[in-house]
Formats: sequence, C-alpha cells, structure tokens
Amino acid sequence: MQQIVEQTVTGLGYDLVEIERSAGGLLRITIDLPWQPPQAGEAPAQEPAQQFPQPEAFITVEDCEKVTRQLQFALEVDGVDYQRLEVSSPGIDRLLRHEMDFVRFTGELIDVTLKEPIGAAAQGQVNANRKKFRGTLERLEGSDGSWQIVWSDEPERKPGQKISKKHVPPPLQAMVFTLDELKEARLAPVVNFKGRAAKPLQA
Repeated sequence: MQQIVEQTVTGLGYDLVEIERSAGGLLRITIDLPWQPPQAGEAPAQEPAQQFPQPEAFITVEDCEKVTRQLQFALEVDGVDYQRLEVSSPGIDRLLRHEMDFVRFTGELIDVTLKEPIGAAAQGQVNANRKKFRGTLERLEGSDGSWQIVWSDEPERKPGQKISKKHVPPPLQAMVFTLDELKEARLAPVVNFKGRAAKPLQA
C-alpha cells in the first residue's frame, strides 16, 4: 500500500508526509507541497522595492479533494482494504521523513525519538536510557549526513512566574545524530499564530 499511495501522491505533484491506519478502517494520508531550498547566490526575482519574504504556500481543500479522488481509484484497483479515506495537510506536529525535511526545518523546535537509547554517548545529566529529546534542529556543517539537536532542561515557566536574580539556567546540551538512528522525528507542536517560516540555507 505504501508504494501505491506514494506513487499516486507524487504523481500528482505533492509530497507524501505520512500514512496512518486508525481504528474503524480509517486511512489517513497527509500530503504537502514540494519544497525546494533556495540556491546560494540566486538572484532575487523581485524588484529591489519588493524584496520581502514571500509567504509559504500551503495545501488547500482543492488539493486534498484532487488527491482523494485519485487515491480512491488507485486503492480500489490495488485491492486495499479500508473503510474511510481522509487526506489532509500536515499539522503543527508534522512528521519529518526525508533529509530535505530536515534541511527545510533547520532552526525549528523538533521532537526526536531514537531507535536505541543514547547509551555511551550520554553526557552531563543525560540519562543513558533516554530515547526522546526536544530541542532546536541544527545542521552540522561539513559532516557526512549528521545533525544535532540542542536543548536546555530548564523547566517550563508558568505565566507571571518571577525569576530570581540568582537563578542560573542549566547549560545547553547537544546530541549529534544521523537519520538512520531515528525512529521518528516531528516538529514540536508549538502554537505560533504567525505560522512557521522555513529557515534559509546558509551560503
């Protein structure tokens, strides 16, 4: 099923983000628009007076309807058993599947789950049995497919909470990983009414 869904979605010009099967025969497909990183040294297409950041395009209802119609046909031909099909755009906890997803969301707060505990690589106050981390995604320049997540174990502050002048925040910690070591990675579900902005690549 994975192959037929991915072929159908990409054939229509979209990216397949996630396939979920839920109780009651629900088949949920999450799609997104393809993203291409800006090219280093690329000349801006706008006039100087119009060189403002362009809003990121999002999946529309029409996009979901088009993919739904094509998937219903493809799944029927392939004999896939399901009761209800739902096609939607990514939520605030968007799954990161491919390297391009990590490039696109560099600098964002993400949640990662390792396949195996951090083990001997644990440093400082990190438990060696720890698998789950939340922090800022960073790309290691010059590395062979390695990334890192940077975080602080500072407890979340309550609204209006006063901070002592003597308070010393815990140090930042970092963990280097490769995509092969991940069980799952998602954008942290942070509500931002201004929307998520894709971080530009460093030249």
